[in-house]
Amino acid sequence: MCYEVRSPIVAVMTTAVTTRTPVRTPARSRRRLDWRLRFAALSLVWGFSFLLIKVGTEGYAPFQVTLGRLLFGTAVLAAVMVVKRERLPRGAHTWGHLTVAALLLNALPFSLFAYAELTIPSTLAGICNATSPLWGMALSLVALSEDRPTRVRVAGLGLGFLGVLTVLGAWQGFNGVEPTGTALALLASLSYPIGWIYVRRTLASSGDSHLSLTGAQLLLATLQLAVVTPLFTAAPDRFPLVPLLAVVALGALGTGLAVLVQYGLVAEVGPTTAQMVTYFIPVIATAAGVAILGESLTWSTPVGAAIVLAGAALTQVRRS
Repeated sequence: MCYEVRSPIVAVMTTAVTTRTPVRTPARSRRRLDWRLRFAALSLVWGFSFLLIKVGTEGYAPFQVTLGRLLFGTAVLAAVMVVKRERLPRGAHTWGHLTVAALLLNALPFSLFAYAELTIPSTLAGICNATSPLWGMALSLVALSEDRPTRVRVAGLGLGFLGVLTVLGAWQGFNGVEPTGTALALLASLSYPIGWIYVRRTLASSGDSHLSLTGAQLLLATLQLAVVTPLFTAAPDRFPLVPLLAVVALGALGTGLAVLVQYGLVAEVGPTTAQMVTYFIPVIATAAGVAILGESLTWSTPVGAAIVLAGAALTQVRRS
């Protein structure tokens, strides 16, 4: 999820472009596929990503899953850039910032989620992913001077983390929760807003198109994993088909095509509406994990997830 890049970076990069050249969606394209259908498709793709990670790690090492994901995602964006005759960004300064963004928004969180799902269910990983807006709210209060807190947003922050404790069963002493995997998933979710803040500070004024920036970012993340993966994993001696297909779908659909759909939604309906997809992801991830993978579900998981999402929604409320 390229937020996995997610809505904040989408908004920032799109703003950088639209301040120069407004992006318009032709009426014919809107009639062909309504934005609500694309919104639903994006929710499904990103919601199923956690199931695909789980299936992928059943046949390949986590770093291999992440490398494959980035490779196929980059291939999709590269193909689109060729068709649209887009060029990669120029300037060492921009590439330097994109290298950091690639680490924080792609290579690191993708890898952390893959390792987390070795020991925790995909349902829990999807719910942990929903804490990104909470981390973003907490960090923005410190790092972004123009983002001032309100009582509602602070209340949302507290409510959201109460939901996390509910999901983890804090009143039972976190009994049954695998601490390492859960911590990795939460760290992955924390990495996204850190990356967003970095991008907002360094790349928001870039004159390059969002497609160019994101294509370069995924390329750099792929190169990062191409260096790291051989150092920590041995080359697979066999290629099980189902996990391989899961990795291909995770990259081509959940990382490549999903980013293009998300940018299209931002351009058409704005970042506020487009980022609402975040609240559907844990619901779909939970349903997919339970229905397809047979993962267990206790009452505290959906209740806690609902509290997390309510808190996350409150943290997005702005002064009118």
